[in-house]
Amino acid sequence: MKTRYKQFNPKRRIASSGHASQVALDALAQRVRYGGNPEHKRNPGDFGLTPPADPRPGKSLCDTAALFRRSEALHVLQAGVRKGLISDRHEGAWPKNLWSVTSSGIPLEAQLENAAKGVYHGYPMPESAPLAAEVLSRWTMHD
Repeated sequence: MKTRYKQFNPKRRIASSGHASQVALDALAQRVRYGGNPEHKRNPGDFGLTPPADPRPGKSLCDTAALFRRSEALHVLQAGVRKGLISDRHEGAWPKNLWSVTSSGIPLEAQLENAAKGVYHGYPMPESAPLAAEVLSRWTMHD
């Protein structure tokens, strides 16, 4: 079943290649944190979310990406940052969005949820999301 991407914001764009040096991307990857959001989870895994899991209709579920451990989610998030899949828009020192791809080829999007601490929550991108193909293309370009 394909999910219609109802909340696409046309302002979301991946920063151009060369926007940041590899040293800066590596430093940013070390600083980002993953928080999680119960609205995107059926199985809370070890995320420590309150309520434990409260999927909302219309929200994509992280469960489909098979990321059930916070450490795995953080690792995937950091890999996307290292490949330069960061937003061209920032809130303070933090990109508003980050993108990545799971080992099984599922494109993910993460949104900044805490600009004071650099904490993000992420979710699988539906196939209909305009940026999904670009995320996949840029991901494979860096392999």
